[in-house]
Amino acid sequence: MRLTTKGRFAVTAMIDLALREGDGPVTLSGISERQRISLSYLEQLFGKLRRHNLVASVRGPGGGYCLARPAPEISVADIIFAVDEPLDATQCGGKENCQDEHRCMTHDLWTNLNKRMYEYLHSVNLGVLVAQQRARSEGQQVLHDERACAAKGKVKSKPEAIAPA
Repeated sequence: MRLTTKGRFAVTAMIDLALREGDGPVTLSGISERQRISLSYLEQLFGKLRRHNLVASVRGPGGGYCLARPAPEISVADIIFAVDEPLDATQCGGKENCQDEHRCMTHDLWTNLNKRMYEYLHSVNLGVLVAQQRARSEGQQVLHDERACAAKGKVKSKPEAIAPA
C-alpha cells in the first residue's frame, strides 16, 4: 500500500488551484510551472477531476480551471479517488481470496487499515489545506518583508523577535 505520485500531484494541484482561483480561472501551465508537474500529466489528472465534478473548465482567452464546489466541500479522499488512486492495503482488493483463493489471516487487519485511511482522508478537506498553506505563506512572507525593512533601517526589531512560532 502506498500513495503514488498521481494522488500526491492531484492534491497538490488542487491546493494550488484553490489558492489562486479568486483571481479567476487558473491555467494548468501556471500550476505546472509553480509545482513542477508535467503539463501533460496535469491535463490527464484534470480530465479525471472534471469528470468527477471537482473542477470546472473555462474556455477561451483568460480560461483555465476553477473549483466546481467550495473548497471545504472537497475532501482529500474525493481528489484521490477521482484520479483512480486505489488505497488498498489488502492484496486481494477486498475479495478475500488473498492466499490460494482463501482469506488470509491478516485480512481483517488490512481491511480495517483501509477503512481508517479512507476516514482520515475524507475528514481532511481542501479548505483546511488551503488555509494551512496561506498561513504558512503569509508567515514566511511577513518574516521576509520585516527583515527586508529592518535591513533598510525602517523597522527596529531583531529578526529573532519576528520569527514564526
